[in-house]
Amino acid sequence: LGGGPGRYTVELAQLGYSLHLADLSQTLLDQAKKRIDALQLTHVKSIKQVNATDLSKYDDNFFDAVILFGPIYHLTNKIERDSCVREVNRVLKPNGLVFASFIPYLTGAIGIAERMFHFPEQVSMETLKNVFSNAVFNNNADRGFQEGFYPRSNEIVALFTENGFTKILLRSIRGWGSNQAEHIYKIKAENPKMYEAIIELIDKTAEDPSIIEMCSHAIYIGQKQLI
Repeated sequence: LGGGPGRYTVELAQLGYSLHLADLSQTLLDQAKKRIDALQLTHVKSIKQVNATDLSKYDDNFFDAVILFGPIYHLTNKIERDSCVREVNRVLKPNGLVFASFIPYLTGAIGIAERMFHFPEQVSMETLKNVFSNAVFNNNADRGFQEGFYPRSNEIVALFTENGFTKILLRSIRGWGSNQAEHIYKIKAENPKMYEAIIELIDKTAEDPSIIEMCSHAIYIGQKQLI
């Protein structure tokens, strides 16, 4: 859901999973379809233009899992976020799983401050204040991403709990290795044991709240509650 040009869809289809791709942008879906057709990925069962807040094109209890790597970034209104997560819950089978990525508050707010330095036309003083006070970004220009929502970790847990999910996992995706990939992969080639130690430490600390808040994207994994 919010799968865009199909990066995750293609990867998972090549692993043998059956998938349905949905996104709000028909342009991105067309790009995905072109690639999926070229690779002859028969495991992709449908490609539909869908708003994440309205999944009426899908039946109740239909999916084993929903991958939500995108919509939470852009749903700046709480009513929309609740509608999205409630709909995800509806279309999941009993005990179904949701995998949802988000940009934590401090990561997002500091990122917008950095954007102000490089693209001042996109971030006014009021825009910056709003990000730090309300965790919502609205672009002042028509270039660059247009909006963003940056919740704290406890807000993400509350969002999914209130809409029928039990938390399984909450952690940073890249951990303290965020923005260090080039250096880490260089070490992998030069010193494999050091690389393994780094990955182990990144993994070990990825659930630390301060790491989650400060180190780029994070992920929530939840299970549909049985009523």
